[in-house]
Amino acid sequence: IVLNAWCFDGAHRFVPERFTALCEAYERVRPFTAEERAALPVLARGAALRFLLTRTHDLVFHPPGALVTPKDPGEYLAKLRVFREVQNAEALGCA
Repeated sequence: IVLNAWCFDGAHRFVPERFTALCEAYERVRPFTAEERAALPVLARGAALRFLLTRTHDLVFHPPGALVTPKDPGEYLAKLRVFREVQNAEALGCA
């Protein structure tokens, strides 16, 4: 989830340098296991898909007069498209 929130710019483009910095900071505290590193791409897709679906649901089923404004699901569609092409953590910038 943090990858989706912090590693994209305002135009929803992936910024590998942000993810590299995130990985480096994380690994100073606790290195990724081989299994965690291998799972990063599918977990990134899962997180993006989860927000895409909930935002779409909120937009479609937004009750009249609700105090909350639904957020754009397109943001997470763009992120999901990025992660769909990723095969490993290194391709994201987490060496």
